[in-house]
Amino acid sequence: MPGPYVVPVHGDAELPKEVDVVVIGGGIIGSSTALELADQGLRVALCEKGGIGHEQSSRNWGWVRISRRDPREVPLMAESLRIWADLNRRTGRETGFKRAGIVFTCADEKQYEDHERWISNLEGYQIESRMLNAKEFKEKYPGSNLDIAGALYTAGDCRAEPQRAAPAIAEAARERGAHILTECAVRGLQTSGGRVSGVVTERGEIACKAAVLAGGAWSSLFMGNAGLDLPQLRVLNSVMRTKPLEGGPEEAIWAAGFAIRKRLDGGYTIADGMQNIVDIVPASFRYAMNFMPAFRHEWRALRFRVGGRYFDDLRIPRRWSLDEPSPFEYNRVLDPIPSKKMVDGAMARLSKAFPIFEKAEVAQRWGGMIDVTPDAVPVIDAIDAIPGFHLATGFSGHGFGIGPAAGRLMADIVTGKPPIVDPKAFRFKRFSDGSKIEIISGF
Repeated sequence: MPGPYVVPVHGDAELPKEVDVVVIGGGIIGSSTALELADQGLRVALCEKGGIGHEQSSRNWGWVRISRRDPREVPLMAESLRIWADLNRRTGRETGFKRAGIVFTCADEKQYEDHERWISNLEGYQIESRMLNAKEFKEKYPGSNLDIAGALYTAGDCRAEPQRAAPAIAEAARERGAHILTECAVRGLQTSGGRVSGVVTERGEIACKAAVLAGGAWSSLFMGNAGLDLPQLRVLNSVMRTKPLEGGPEEAIWAAGFAIRKRLDGGYTIADGMQNIVDIVPASFRYAMNFMPAFRHEWRALRFRVGGRYFDDLRIPRRWSLDEPSPFEYNRVLDPIPSKKMVDGAMARLSKAFPIFEKAEVAQRWGGMIDVTPDAVPVIDAIDAIPGFHLATGFSGHGFGIGPAAGRLMADIVTGKPPIVDPKAFRFKRFSDGSKIEIISGF
């Protein structure tokens, strides 16, 4: 697999006959949900069609941030920061978590004012965040050539290692009794009296009272086979990592044309920060009206592309029976080819802004498919149409940092406990009940 090396998690050899909850999808959302449920004493099976954390959960930037979040996500992200801070101890493993701060630069006064207004979203959370003027930024980063109006600096923001986190969480769930099943695609749900009564996997059936779909970019396809419509598209983000480099910033930094994050190994993860590729596929037309507000809002950051993926997606069946192989068994890992032009362009702009990076050696490039909803806010909800079925997906590129708290919220909903935060903003029915769908934050 050309993608990043992920700490391996060996799946269980035996399929359980019955559990309380089956979690479908072994990324950071599914693994966190499994851990939270297992911690509450429930019998859990975590089913992953490939390997734990092998898709976007290991391919993201590794930012654990509350800054510049959509305000609807801020309460959940505040809880996630608390969970992350204890995750190494709780899992007994190194996740690379560090409170190192994140900086969003402001190209002009208008952007400075926008970022300054955003800080009001943190009132009451006791998270350190403030504006740096141009002089303060230069003093903080004397080796930078950036000519900017200032920056939003959130010292309370953090970083972690995507290739370590989901595996650590999944292994911790196993230690609490969860079954971890890799290369074990779930083909679909079984129901009895209209309620979830089990799932059918490629290795056999598992009886259960509840199922959670945390399928990332595959969720819409799974939902469709269950007779449910989830507006969701995929966006390609390209990333590179460098070999260890001395003298670079400790903080993660976003600027026009690049975004960087220091890694546990001393190297850096680098991406464009402003550009993503959207392949035109059949779903693009199916959900065009749903995504029109997002396309209008984000058009400068999207590069639409027509190519072979249209026909690849056209060949994927949208319906299948549970006694035949599902599309998930024919594509174990989404491992898209990255845009070398985008990441090399980001490196060139970074090296101009911070000359220390002229010494950086590229170690690897990879691509990742981000699962996007029309309002760039996730769905974390029980699905009324099929009692016992739950959905946690559509994190729109923000899932890594918020993942541990999303797992806790999903577990609360499954068990009927008071939710960790108000889940109203994450309800599934907002896409069909006439609610106004809008992008509130652009990042």
